[in-house]
Amino acid sequence: YSPLNIALFLCRCRPPDVVVFPRCVEEVSALAKVCHKHRLPIIPFGTGTGLEGGVGAMKGGVCFSLRNMEQVLDLHPEDFDVTVEPGVTRKTLNAYLRDTGLWFPVDPGADASLCGMAATSASGTNAVVLADGSVVHTAGKGRRPRKTSAGYNLTNLFTTLRLYGIPEAMVSAVCSFPSVQAAVDSTVQTLQAGVPIARIEFLDDVMIDACNRFSSLSYPVTPTLFLEFHGSEQSLEEQVKTAEDITQSNGGSDFQWARDTETRNRLWKARHDAWYAALALRPGCPIAGHVGDGNFHCLIKLSNFLLLKNVFASCRRALAMDGTCTGEHGVGLGKRALLCEEMGPVGIQVMQSLKDALDPNNLMNPGKILQREEEREREREREHEKQGKHFSFTNVDFLSSVSKSSFSSSNFSCVETV
Repeated sequence: YSPLNIALFLCRCRPPDVVVFPRCVEEVSALAKVCHKHRLPIIPFGTGTGLEGGVGAMKGGVCFSLRNMEQVLDLHPEDFDVTVEPGVTRKTLNAYLRDTGLWFPVDPGADASLCGMAATSASGTNAVVLADGSVVHTAGKGRRPRKTSAGYNLTNLFTTLRLYGIPEAMVSAVCSFPSVQAAVDSTVQTLQAGVPIARIEFLDDVMIDACNRFSSLSYPVTPTLFLEFHGSEQSLEEQVKTAEDITQSNGGSDFQWARDTETRNRLWKARHDAWYAALALRPGCPIAGHVGDGNFHCLIKLSNFLLLKNVFASCRRALAMDGTCTGEHGVGLGKRALLCEEMGPVGIQVMQSLKDALDPNNLMNPGKILQREEEREREREREHEKQGKHFSFTNVDFLSSVSKSSFSSSNFSCVETV
């Protein structure tokens, strides 16, 4: 589990041996049975927007592309739930829901597939194809009770997709600050005041400048908060007034407010383009994340092996502060050692037991998150054989509390959101 071991492990990703394009659950089941019979690894593929190498074929095998499974199967507006195929993306789902008064508010930034969002703990389904091709109806076939206590909760062992009513009104705002600390203080004070902010995101001056150049925008090059409020017209007026008072008390200025959809989307353009603006920033180490819950993500492309130690030191600092090695993107390929440190041997054993029960032959996307003892031994042997190989390590993200020390002691560009 040394940094070199992990770096070399990342270098061994290769294309799958076969790519299949199932069109329904029955075809997924049939293909999974073939893979199970011949002990072929299965690698699900949604839209490929993940950043942790989850779709890498570590041991070859069959890639199940879900691009042809993009239908919304059943909508129950009175129960606020929906049944979809795994290839449906969040934008496709919200377009389908446009005239129903409902929406799916989870927005990871990219137009991810719902199966990919489920894989990184964002949302999911009630029917699951296991590694041997069998189909599990987690609530009982044809059943969809809102609440049940019948047996083990298989539905929540997998995932559930919940919809919400579209708010009566939405207001977005942008506010500039004299310093990063002032913006962070405004965020903390607004949350402490109980203001129900739908979104609050932060870009420092370096990132604002990058976004301005990338997207032809004209925001002041200062630390900036992006805010959004949802609710009734009356409640919005109170929320906006409270937030404005707090931000002004911390030196906030250059307010821009927007109510109509087109203007709000234009206001948020810097945030949605921040990923691409960060990639275009040279030199630089782009960081993005969520100021509301203290969660930020760091994408680092390394050409110097020694820098990898700094990455792991930062992750371990987050663990020491009672945070996590991965706030959203998942463990993927590079942080399995950190997962062991975070969860401890008992937690890892429980996870491995669940994995073994559902996938006893280790065919479902092997090499990700958990690693069996014999695989760890082979990794240690390969480490000694491949010393000095060139590599790049990508995407480390970790959760840390929003605190003065977290921001004032760091020199980075960042994007934040609730």
